[in-house]
Amino acid sequence: MKRFLPLAFLLVATPVLAQQLPSPSPSGKVEQTVGLTQVTITYNRPSMRDRVIFGDLVPYDAVWRTGANKCTTFEVDGPVKVEGQDLPAGKYSIFTIPGKESWVVIFNKNTELWGEGDRKEEEDVLTIKVPAGQSGSTETFTITMDHVKDDQASVQMRWERTMASFTVQADATERALANIKEALSKPDADFRAYTSSARFCLDRGIMTADALQWAQKSVEQEKRFWNVHTLALAQAANGKYAEAIVTAEESKRMAQEEKYEAYVKMNDEKIAEWRTKAQSGARTR
Repeated sequence: MKRFLPLAFLLVATPVLAQQLPSPSPSGKVEQTVGLTQVTITYNRPSMRDRVIFGDLVPYDAVWRTGANKCTTFEVDGPVKVEGQDLPAGKYSIFTIPGKESWVVIFNKNTELWGEGDRKEEEDVLTIKVPAGQSGSTETFTITMDHVKDDQASVQMRWERTMASFTVQADATERALANIKEALSKPDADFRAYTSSARFCLDRGIMTADALQWAQKSVEQEKRFWNVHTLALAQAANGKYAEAIVTAEESKRMAQEEKYEAYVKMNDEKIAEWRTKAQSGARTR
């Protein structure tokens, strides 16, 4: 015999699904590789909507969740320096204290916070102070990562006509050298691996003798105008300007044959630079 549950019971027992509606402060995400470290910022973006923001909606000299809804989070998969101060790998919530001339930026280890009142100072991991400046009008609170160069980037926070920013540094040298050692230890390491390893060291001005050996090995395996150019750079980095000029001239000829004008120009510039250095060295002897 079948038994039927009352309709009223079914209405109570069945979960009610929330409506899916657009948020007045939609979520946003910024992802950027700095050096070899992945940086991810997740936040919610309120808009001005004809309101006065700083000094009114967001009071000066008071802790702000730095967005709307759930607190903004900052995640790094390796250790970094923020404004020169160490921040270990991990995920943090970001609070700020906006001021007329400067902002305090606070990194807190609790990432499940929904407001300023839930933050506990004893869970703060890092606090920095940065200048605040004027910017063009920004309707919706915006976080970007710009000036990504030399293992560092600038995190910029803009809203209304105010901007505050802080630098994030993630030195990739140690991790990159470990990657080079691993890659070149493999029996199938090819000319691309050798020249990229050499170029990394040359760009950073480190291990130039090793870079020269790797560049030579790359060219011995297979000659391309770009790895011949790297060999010229390595020779010059080791003070071998006469050899570097000859090698750069070869790279230039190869680039001309392949109609790659950018490398023709780079070789011309380096040849002129190295001739000057070679002549200067000859005069000082």
